[in-house]
Amino acid sequence: MRTDVPGLPSPHPLIDLLPAVYLEHDFLARFLAALDEVLAPVLLSLDNLPAHLDPRTAPEDFLDWLAGWVAVEPHEDSPPDRRRATVLGAVGRHRARGTLHGLAEALRLETGGAHVELAETGGTVWSPTPGTPLPGTGRPWVTVRLALPDPARARRARLEELIASELPAHVGFTLELLPGGTR
Repeated sequence: MRTDVPGLPSPHPLIDLLPAVYLEHDFLARFLAALDEVLAPVLLSLDNLPAHLDPRTAPEDFLDWLAGWVAVEPHEDSPPDRRRATVLGAVGRHRARGTLHGLAEALRLETGGAHVELAETGGTVWSPTPGTPLPGTGRPWVTVRLALPDPARARRARLEELIASELPAHVGFTLELLPGGTR
């Protein structure tokens, strides 16, 4: 991740940490200056560790590492701001995973705010009467309608992959891409 950066000054030069008796030695000063050049990126990364661990301010190469920490995989073709939003909201989305709300949020994030309409075949009911018919149909299914500005340009395979990963394994789905705008 972090490598040697030529000319980067060390925030904590090693020569300043030695007793005054060693400051006169030319070889020691040159030797420690070489170590300072190698250690400068490491020390600066450690000094800025809170900024590196925040998805809003982390360097681009740290984003993928942070994504692994929160178990998300931002699509590599996504713009940096969308990748940051994916990592930043991952924990909240994990809580809603497998629900219609979680699916809608994941689709809005992936499409940049498209209008999402979901219809499911299941349901719940409470009744004081025994033998009340169950709601919904026997086959669990979700119909996903996305209103996009240009449905022909949508990455359908990516959207289907996302829907399949968000829904429970036994639930099928249909994806409909409709012309429309984003909210």
